[in-house]
Amino acid sequence: MSAVEKAVPAVTIPEIGQPFGGGFFSGITRDPDTGKRYLNITAGAAHELVGDWGKYGEKIEGADSFTNSRANTEAMASGGSELAQKVLGLDIGGFTDWAIPARDVQELQYRHFKPTTEENWASSRNGDNPNSEPVGLLYSADSPTQTSLSAFREGGAEAFRDAWYWSSSQRSANHAFYMLFDDGGQGYDDEGNELRVRPVRSQLFD
Repeated sequence: MSAVEKAVPAVTIPEIGQPFGGGFFSGITRDPDTGKRYLNITAGAAHELVGDWGKYGEKIEGADSFTNSRANTEAMASGGSELAQKVLGLDIGGFTDWAIPARDVQELQYRHFKPTTEENWASSRNGDNPNSEPVGLLYSADSPTQTSLSAFREGGAEAFRDAWYWSSSQRSANHAFYMLFDDGGQGYDDEGNELRVRPVRSQLFD
């Protein structure tokens, strides 16, 4: 074992919803380009923000990844997004590498923290997540179910609102991807509209 390997502490994969790294563990994604795996951590509800994604009609280069939340958010901030700048300025539990979740990172938030008992929006690409571990499959009307984690259930202290949340993944110069947290609908909206954001951070696993 090299000195570098010895210097990197082993990380045990937490349980979903376990307090970890300034927030709550929300699942694993794999970078499709490098194959590296990342532990994703979702911030608590107290750190949610609301704002517009950016300027309608303005394409932001480098904000189209489905897995790299931080790179997307940094690109958004460089392009003038006040929402992204606010997220990059967060210090939660001593961690300062927060971001707006990329599309497939955000899907894990719904899959594991679904707040409601509503039927899922089982159409289009909803739930399809080739970059998660395990791979996410298309939602059915009854899968995923409401989370078993009481804090994340509707009315709980950490629950997502029955509302639309921005991802950091841009669809086009006019639209960015979002997710509706009452039924799992994934789509895209005008970048100038105000939606919610639940910040995330990612930690390299291997």
